[in-house]
Amino acid sequence: MAAGPSICPTLLYRDAHAAIRTLTEAFGFRKDAVHENEDGLVVHAELSHGDGTVMLGTKGGDSLYAKLMADAGPVGVYVVVEDPDAHHARAVEHGVEVLMPPTDQDYGARDYMARDAEGNVWSFGTYVPGTPAG
Repeated sequence: MAAGPSICPTLLYRDAHAAIRTLTEAFGFRKDAVHENEDGLVVHAELSHGDGTVMLGTKGGDSLYAKLMADAGPVGVYVVVEDPDAHHARAVEHGVEVLMPPTDQDYGARDYMARDAEGNVWSFGTYVPGTPAG
C-alpha cells in the first residue's frame, strides 16, 4: 500500500474555492492539488494537515458521488493540532465562526470547535485517537 493517510474525509461545497481559502488561510491546511473543470469549478482538491488529508469538490457535479451527496448535510471533522490556542487565534483572525473556544476536556485534551461558511463543524485539538492517552 502506498504511503499516505488511510482515511480521508470528503466534502462537497457550493463554493469550493472559498472553502479552500478558509481551510488554508484560517485553518492552516496545505493545498496539495486542485483540479478544475472547463468552467473553473473545483472537481477535486486535496488539502493536508499533518499526516491527514481532506478531499473536496464542488456540489452539483455529474459524478455518482456528487449525485449521492447532493442532499448531504454538514459534517464534522476532527484535526489534531499541537497548540489549539494559537490555531484558534489564527482562525479568529480570518473571521471564522467559533462555536467553542479552546477548552480543557475531562480526558486531558484541549480543543476548540469552529464552523466553516457552509456549516461543516471543524474541531481542532490535542486528542490523538489510538494513542495511550486517546
